[in-house]
Amino acid sequence: MTEERKEALIRKYSYAARQAEAQGRGPGRGRGPGGRGRGGKPKDASKTVRRLFSYIEKDRLRLAVVFFCVILTTLSSLAGSYMLRPIINSLTSAEGSEEKLFSSLLQMAAIYAVGIAAQYFQSRIMIGISQGAIFRLRNDLFSRIQKLPVRFYDTNNHGDIMSRFTNDVDAVGEMLNNTVVQIISSSINVVGTFCLMVYTNVWLTLITVATVPLMMFAARAVTMRSRRFYKAQQAALGTLNGYIEETVTGQKVVKVFCHEDIAQEEFSWLNQDLKNKQIRAQFFGGIMGPVMGNLGQVGYSLTACIGGLLCVLRGFDIGGLTVFVNYSRQFSRPINELSMQMNTIFSALAGAERVFAVMDEAPEAEDAPGAAGLPLCRGRVRLEHVTFGYSPDKAVLKDVSLYAEPGQKIAFVGSTGAGKTTITNLINRFYDIDQGRITVDDRDIRDIRRDDLRRNIAMVLQDTHLFTGTVRENIRYGRLDATDEEVEQAAKTASAHSFIMRLEKGYDTMIEGDGANLSQGQRQLLNIARAAISKAPILILDEATSSVDTRTEKHIEEGMDRLMAERTTLVIAHRLSTVRNADAILVLEHGEIIERGNHEQLLALKGRYYELYTGKRELE
Repeated sequence: MTEERKEALIRKYSYAARQAEAQGRGPGRGRGPGGRGRGGKPKDASKTVRRLFSYIEKDRLRLAVVFFCVILTTLSSLAGSYMLRPIINSLTSAEGSEEKLFSSLLQMAAIYAVGIAAQYFQSRIMIGISQGAIFRLRNDLFSRIQKLPVRFYDTNNHGDIMSRFTNDVDAVGEMLNNTVVQIISSSINVVGTFCLMVYTNVWLTLITVATVPLMMFAARAVTMRSRRFYKAQQAALGTLNGYIEETVTGQKVVKVFCHEDIAQEEFSWLNQDLKNKQIRAQFFGGIMGPVMGNLGQVGYSLTACIGGLLCVLRGFDIGGLTVFVNYSRQFSRPINELSMQMNTIFSALAGAERVFAVMDEAPEAEDAPGAAGLPLCRGRVRLEHVTFGYSPDKAVLKDVSLYAEPGQKIAFVGSTGAGKTTITNLINRFYDIDQGRITVDDRDIRDIRRDDLRRNIAMVLQDTHLFTGTVRENIRYGRLDATDEEVEQAAKTASAHSFIMRLEKGYDTMIEGDGANLSQGQRQLLNIARAAISKAPILILDEATSSVDTRTEKHIEEGMDRLMAERTTLVIAHRLSTVRNADAILVLEHGEIIERGNHEQLLALKGRYYELYTGKRELE
C-alpha cells in the first residue's frame, strides 16, 4: 500500500487527523502516522485529571468512607507486619513461651481480619462510585451528541464516535475502579512504611531511601514514552473501528464492486498500525513493573546484607532485621504497583481526552434571545436573497429567492450538487445562512426556537432510517402521542398498510438492523407513513419515492396527494414525472435558480427543464 493511500485512510477515519486539518495542520505537515504528530502526550494532563475527577465529587461522603477503609487496610497491613518482630524475638530468646506466641498470633490474625473487612467494603463502595461516575460521563457525552449540529455528523466518522462511547469510556472506568484506590493506598503505605522504618533503624532507612531517586528517574523516563504511545493506541483504535463500521454497513456495495481484496488490504494496514501502536504502548506500560521490581530487589539485597552486619557487629535484633527487610520490600512495592498501573492510567487519560474532545465541540448555536414558538403555523415559506456555503470559500447557494404559500407544492429539480437538498437543510436550520433571510409565516426562522420550527416540518429523506422496535413504534416516531388507529391510517395513506399486514405479526413485527428484514421500498414507505402521521404543516420530500418501484409509486400518488393537500410541500425529485402537478417548479444549476414556473410553462420555454424532461440532455 502506498504512503498516499495510508495518509488518505488516516485522514478519512481518524478524528484527530480531521481536527488537525480543520485547524490548518494538514497530515502532511506533521510527522507520520506513528510519530509524535498524532501520538503526542495529552495537551494538559492535569486539566484532564481534574475534569475527570469532577465526576466523582458528588460522592464525597462515600469517598470519605473509602478513604477511611484504605487507611484502616494500610495500617492493619503495617501493624501486622510489625507483629513479626516480637514473635521472632521471643522465638530466639529464652524468655519466649507458647502462650506468648499463641497470643501474638491471635493479635496478628485479628489485625489482618480488620484489614480484610476494610478492604472488602472499600472495594464494594469504590465500584459503586466509579460506575456512578461512568454513568454520568456517558450521560454527558450522549447529551452533548444530541446537541451537536448536523455539520459534526457530516464531517466525522460514526465508528470513531462510537469508539468513544465504548473503548474510551471503558478505559476510564477501569482506572476509576482500581487505580484511584491504588494511588491512595500506595501513598499512605509509603508514608506509613517510612515512619516504621525510621522507628526500626535509621541507618537502614537511609540505605533504602537512597534507591528511590533512581527508581523515580527510571519511572519518569518510561512514563514519558508510555503516555505518548497510549494516546496513539486509542486514536488508532478509533480509526479502525470507524473503518469496520463503514465497511460492514456498506458490505453489499463492497461485494457488488468486488472491493473485497482492497478492503482487506486497507483493513490489514489499519490493523497492523493499531498492532504496532499497541505493542509500543503495552511494552512501555509493561516494562515499568520489571524495571521497578529489579531496582527494588537491589535495595532489598543491600538492606539485607548491611542489616546482617548490624546484627553481628552492633547487636541489632533479628526480629527488627526481619521486619525491616519486609518493610524495605513493602516500601518499594507501592511504587512498583503504581508503575504497573501506568498502562491503565495512560489508556484512561487518552480515552478521557478523546471523550472530552467531543464534549468540547461547539454545540448547535443557542436560540436568539427572545426567540419565540411557532403556534398555529400556516406554512408560508420564503427565502429572500439567500447565500450559503458549507465552507467560507465556496458558495453552494447564490442569491436564491423563492416563496411557497400555504398548501402549495413547490418542486426543485436540477443537476446533482445544484443545491436542492441544501435549501431544505437551511429551512430546518441544520445550518445557518451566510446572507439573506428565511421566513416561515413572515417570521425570520432565526427568531423562532429551533424545536418549535422543526416540529412544524416533516421530512422524508432519500436515505431511510428505521429504529429497532415494532413497525407501529417506527411509524409513531413521527408523533409519539398518536393512537393505533392514527398509525394505521397513516400507513394506509402511504400505501404501506397492505404489506404491513402481510408481515408475520403485522404492526407488531419487530424491525432490527435498520430494517434489514424489509425491502428498500418497504423501508421508504414506512418513512413516508412516519411523515404522514405528523401534523406538521410543512412537508419536505427529498427523493422520497426514489426507492419505490413504478407500480408502488402510482399506488401512493393518491395517498401523497391527500397527505399534501393541506400542507406546504417542498419536493426534490429526479423523476420529473412526480412533479408535473406541482404549483411551481424551480430549476437550479450551480446554486442559482435559472427557471421557474409550472410544468407546462417550463416545457414551453424549451430551456433546461425541457431538456431534462425530454431526455435531450441528461443530468450532469
